[in-house]
Amino acid sequence: MHIGLVLECDYRDGATQEQAFEETFALVETAEAGGLHGVWLAERHFAAPRRPLDAFGAGIPSIVSAPLVMASAIAARTKRLRVGIAVSVLPLCHPIRMAEEAATVDHVSRGRLDFGVGRSGFARAYEGYGIPYEESRERFQESLEVILKAWTQDRFSHQGKYFTFKDVCVLPKPYQKPYPPLRMAATTSVTFPQVGRMGYPIFVGLRGFDVPDLARHLNAYRDAWRQAGHPGAGDVLLRIPAYVADTVAEALADPEESTMRSYRRLAENFARSAGGPGTQATEERSQRAERLSQVTYHELLQDRLAYGTPEMVAQRLRHLMDELKLSGVIVEPNVGGGVPKEKVERSVRLFAQEVVPSLR
Repeated sequence: MHIGLVLECDYRDGATQEQAFEETFALVETAEAGGLHGVWLAERHFAAPRRPLDAFGAGIPSIVSAPLVMASAIAARTKRLRVGIAVSVLPLCHPIRMAEEAATVDHVSRGRLDFGVGRSGFARAYEGYGIPYEESRERFQESLEVILKAWTQDRFSHQGKYFTFKDVCVLPKPYQKPYPPLRMAATTSVTFPQVGRMGYPIFVGLRGFDVPDLARHLNAYRDAWRQAGHPGAGDVLLRIPAYVADTVAEALADPEESTMRSYRRLAENFARSAGGPGTQATEERSQRAERLSQVTYHELLQDRLAYGTPEMVAQRLRHLMDELKLSGVIVEPNVGGGVPKEKVERSVRLFAQEVVPSLR
């Protein structure tokens, strides 16, 4: 059972980018000291402060535009934690460069890298990079193919739609053999069976889905996994916001404003991306936008969050682990980036000390 943190490296109003880096590294140290299994870095681009909303839909500011660089720094600061990317948006990167850099981090960490991949459900990063979002699915598949060739073949050639290479040798090869564990993000109904057929572990979350929806999609993932002849029944990590405090009142009040701000902006992002160029599942996105634009804090607490005392959070996560047949959970400790630094660190310490032991 893998239990870790996922960090979007937000920085709150009035804070500086330098303070955001310091806070990220402080949370990593807390996770290492507390015995968590890993930390996972999101990838966000053009996540500038909202003043007002700019052309790329900026909202909650974040400094984690280069997660592999951050991962290398974290690897150098830690001895035991696994360091994951959740996720690397492959269509935005040159696949040879990505293969080289990820393998380098795998060596720096001495085999502690977990390589999560995806293509992102939102087009604003593609606009900033000048890449048409309608190319994202094909670019993702081709980039992943190139990366795996680079890691597993001494020399290789490739002739594709977007990339062509002839007799190249990519070094270093990964520290972990044949390569770091791969995990794909699944955020739309069509993705779950596709990833199941491919036989890859997945990330899932409770932002776009509620628990019944997610359970149904996981059934599709596992059915496709078995039908493709893969051993076992798949491998699922759940990303979920978690906040732990000594009292119920504190646990619910501290993150309320930040959490609601985050979900309202998520609803806006779904609404803007629905019907955009190259966007799949437009109706699905529109429905999510409508649902989240009206959701109450009480409803989020019931179905999409793990907030409470240590006992409450442990009970909530155990229930989800059993219901969804999870391989682990990665918790987001500061949804919306607005909870004060000291309270976030206190929550993570309580999670590590009093929640995690009851989950193992």
